[in-house]
Amino acid sequence: MPFGTNPIVPKTKRISVEFLVTQLRDKIRMQVQACASVSACMQRYLTEADLHRPGLALTGYTHLFAWKRVQVLGNTECEYLENLPPVAQREAFGNLTQFEIPVMFVTHGNELGPHLLEMAEAAGIPVFTTHTETIKFMYLLRDFLEDQFALQTIVHGAMVDVYGIGILITGKAGIGKSEVALDLVERGHRLVADDVVTLTRKNNVLMAAATDINKHFMEVRGLGIIDIMSMFGIRAVRYQKRLEVLLELYLWDEITEIDRTGLERKREAILDVEVPVIQLPITPGKNITVIAEVVAMNYLLNNYGYDAARTFQERIKTRIAQKTKTGNNGPKRFVDYFEGDVE
Repeated sequence: MPFGTNPIVPKTKRISVEFLVTQLRDKIRMQVQACASVSACMQRYLTEADLHRPGLALTGYTHLFAWKRVQVLGNTECEYLENLPPVAQREAFGNLTQFEIPVMFVTHGNELGPHLLEMAEAAGIPVFTTHTETIKFMYLLRDFLEDQFALQTIVHGAMVDVYGIGILITGKAGIGKSEVALDLVERGHRLVADDVVTLTRKNNVLMAAATDINKHFMEVRGLGIIDIMSMFGIRAVRYQKRLEVLLELYLWDEITEIDRTGLERKREAILDVEVPVIQLPITPGKNITVIAEVVAMNYLLNNYGYDAARTFQERIKTRIAQKTKTGNNGPKRFVDYFEGDVE
């Protein structure tokens, strides 16, 4: 397999607060309003996806304060500050501003007093407010940050969407991966990426995409580069798809053990996410495109709780048990009585 030696790197090592706020407004459609230190947003960077609610730090215990993370002040933190005298408010908030916090978000429509915003401005800490509920805000923000700092790797293959199932076709160079993908596209399926496929781990799911260079382009040996979107239309491409099945193409004499029943499912770990593997030997005359479609439909059946291999195995066990009781040898005809087939 080509996945063990591929480098694993984070999608990005850091993002600016300015980029974060812009994406929250444009991509997530969240209303956030700046309160302090807007000019510092370009100089403040985030380096991790975790969030932090600084309730304990406000009380003065800062020994384990995760100040490098996004700080979220919800109802609890804001009500705690409001119930303190002005001098105590400054002292409590000063427990935070003594650190180079990248950004603070005040949620649920809460507001910080002008004197606290002045302290944040003086410390160069950007402060934003939003009317979004704290739990919802943290969920959306964490999802975005996990995507930005997700681990990713690059693999060689052809990624296609077949009946809604993401299949990564792999194999040695020249074995016919692109030709199979092209045939699938011609049959109405969708291309995600050809040759160079980026895999990104999002939570416990692998998302596949093309690069910014090779998106919707394909190389066919002997023909050259073709543009799938221009040739087959926008419905023939996808920019991202979850990876669900690996389809490995082999020459027949290169693989010694071939699974003929499907009972022993092989799996491959990519970025610590296990993906089922189908090893398919190539022989002249074998229609790999149709087999790829069957792989996708069989995967759908398995997800709906039907396993053909295990159903067939149970049928054999039942027949063996009946043979032991009755002594009847050999299979019998499925149809008890032919009524005739007259045209």
